Amino acid sequence: MAASSDRIAPAWSAGDRAKTAAKLMLGWVAFLWILEVVDVSSGHALDTYGIEPRRPGELLDIVPASFIHFGFGHVASNSVPLLVFGFLAALGGIRRFAAVAALIIVVDGLGVWLVSPAGSNTAGASGLVFGLFGYLLVRGFVDRRVLDIGAGLVIGAIWGSSILLGISPTNTSVSWQGHLFGLAAGVAAAFVFRRPARGRSTVPPARPLIP
Repeated sequence: MAASSDRIAPAWSAGDRAKTAAKLMLGWVAFLWILEVVDVSSGHALDTYGIEPRRPGELLDIVPASFIHFGFGHVASNSVPLLVFGFLAALGGIRRFAAVAALIIVVDGLGVWLVSPAGSNTAGASGLVFGLFGYLLVRGFVDRRVLDIGAGLVIGAIWGSSILLGISPTNTSVSWQGHLFGLAAGVAAAFVFRRPARGRSTVPPARPLIP
């Protein structure tokens, strides 16, 4: 007889994945709002964690900058797309999502640090938002998954025009550099963290033991 520890653990259901993804993103967005409350209460002391380009010490702010915002209107504008895009991306697995988000945040922050105008201070989750948009847009084609292709086409149809406006150099009201690098990083993440093609593994699937 096989011991209970030898039994194969059941895979997560779609409902379990959805609940976990929803909790993660609701917590993420709530954390952004809490930080902005702290920022406003402290006289915007957290704004110093934004990225000022080409200053070596500012490299330490690449990650914190993606969580800091310049006012409640700023964090509000990022909240809904971050919830939607993050939820859809996290449905593919929390570890994969964490790796994708980390890549986007780091690449986007480095891009801002390198090319943003001197004297500017860039912060906010919009780089991650644009990155997740790019990731979702191409993930289905890279992984060859019909449902993911459909999801990417839907978000492209809904948010595509806003994304194009956000990466336009003529739009001086936002950091188009941060948006552009975030978008590019998200597309790259779809390839870097692509799922292995089915049937390539040489390891046979585990089978339950028959008592």
